[in-house]
Amino acid sequence: MSNPTTTHPTSTTALMDRNRLFAQGFSDADLPILPKLRTVVLTCVDARVDPAHVLGIDLGDAVVMRNNGGRVTNEALQEIATLTFMVAMLDDDSPGPFEVMIMQHTQCGAERFADPQFQQVIKGKLGIDVAGSAITDHEESLRNDIERLRNAPEVPPHVVVSGFIYDVATGQAREIVPAAALG
Repeated sequence: MSNPTTTHPTSTTALMDRNRLFAQGFSDADLPILPKLRTVVLTCVDARVDPAHVLGIDLGDAVVMRNNGGRVTNEALQEIATLTFMVAMLDDDSPGPFEVMIMQHTQCGAERFADPQFQQVIKGKLGIDVAGSAITDHEESLRNDIERLRNAPEVPPHVVVSGFIYDVATGQAREIVPAAALG
C-alpha cells in the first residue's frame, strides 16, 4: 500500500524544472505587447499540434489561441475581434495587415463531435454543447469558420485570414484557403 505522505514527481514538477532552465537564460523581458508578425494562430488543443514547433513561432511572434478543433467559436470570435481592436489602437505605424491563420489537423478529436450520440453523451454528462466544434470535413469547416469571421461585424474587413490543415502523420501544413482580406 502506498504511503499518502510520499511525494511522487508529477508532470507539473517536470514542467516547472523546465521553466527554471528557461528562466536562467531568459533575455526577452522587453518584448512588445503586440505580436511581431501581427498574427493570430487559431488551432486545436491537441498536444500534437503545437504551433511553436509546427510553425517555428518564437516568443513575441504571434498570438496563439487554442480550442477543440481550432474552430471559430463565439469565444474565439470575441478574442479575435478584441485583438484586432487592440492592434488598431496601439499600433499607429501599421507595418502591415493583421492576420488570422486558422490551422486544423488530421486525426482530430473534434471529428468525434460530429456523432450525434457522442454529442448527447457530452451534453448529458457535462452540459456542454460540442456541436459547434464538430468537424466532418476539414476543408468545409475551415471555409465556414472564415465565413463566420467575414460575417462578424466586430471583425474589420481589412483582417487577412487563411486556412490550413496540418497532417499529424507527416508534419506538413497544407494551405486550403489562401490568405485574403475578409472584405
